[in-house]
Amino acid sequence: MTGPRLGFVSEHRSGVGAAEMVFGRPSAALSPYVDRYVGYRQDRLASGRHQGLPSRSMTLILSLAEPIQMLSMPDPAVAPSSFSGLISGLHAGPVTIAADRFQFGIHVELTPWAAGALLGHPAGVLGSSVFDVTDVMGRRGSELLDRVREARDWESRFAAVERVLAADLRREWTPAPEVSEAWTALVRTGGRIPVHRLARHVGWSRRHLGDRFRRELGLTPKAAGRVIRFDRSHTALTRPTRSGLAQIAAECGYADQAHLTREWRDLAGTTPSAWMAAELPFVQDSDSEPARETCSVFGTHRGE
Repeated sequence: MTGPRLGFVSEHRSGVGAAEMVFGRPSAALSPYVDRYVGYRQDRLASGRHQGLPSRSMTLILSLAEPIQMLSMPDPAVAPSSFSGLISGLHAGPVTIAADRFQFGIHVELTPWAAGALLGHPAGVLGSSVFDVTDVMGRRGSELLDRVREARDWESRFAAVERVLAADLRREWTPAPEVSEAWTALVRTGGRIPVHRLARHVGWSRRHLGDRFRRELGLTPKAAGRVIRFDRSHTALTRPTRSGLAQIAAECGYADQAHLTREWRDLAGTTPSAWMAAELPFVQDSDSEPARETCSVFGTHRGE
């Protein structure tokens, strides 16, 4: 099996600290399940808080420094905890993470289909929650952490993740074709297709689609559409030549800038302007990495 491919390297230094991010693409065998690998090393002048935002990817994070301290979870009823490695399902709300001065690790962006094929659990079981990697993957989770910590450079770290994930690949696990098609249609339209049209498109009733979609992915079709549209607006804000907020709102299908701001308050717990002031340039996406295009009709998948 051909291993992962290293991509862009981004380095940034400013008055608030320094950051290095390295991007890798999965092998062909894992490409249906892994969007990309992101290696990060950040050294801030001061500690603080980081908002983990909703995304159309599930998340696997392996810390090579101190454990990741969660200050709030997607489900407010769940007590925060700390993790050396974590897996987060799809969620429609923010998480708050303690941003230590030094952060070092790997962030793996997973498609919803990775849950069953790589992790052994349907995405619906993992939805709106954060789990210790060993609780989800058992001994393979411990092996994943060990292999990544033994590696000495980004290429070998990404390769270690690939080997552990691919070793127990369950190709036979597939979602219901109607759920898969519904998710694909939501991504292609940037979350803008109405649920009644989505149900008609896959040949199910709206109620049946909602029940099966939520059971398999952890979100309703309507919530998933909101997250996908939000994710596109988040990407647009990280571009070095980003448009104004009114233009971003129009591009992503919001009624106007006020609608964009309301969705950010609801899904991210903050406004776009406040998020940019707090998080840029220390964001998960690099200015050097090709932007994710999901808002245009029948658009491309992440990073293509």
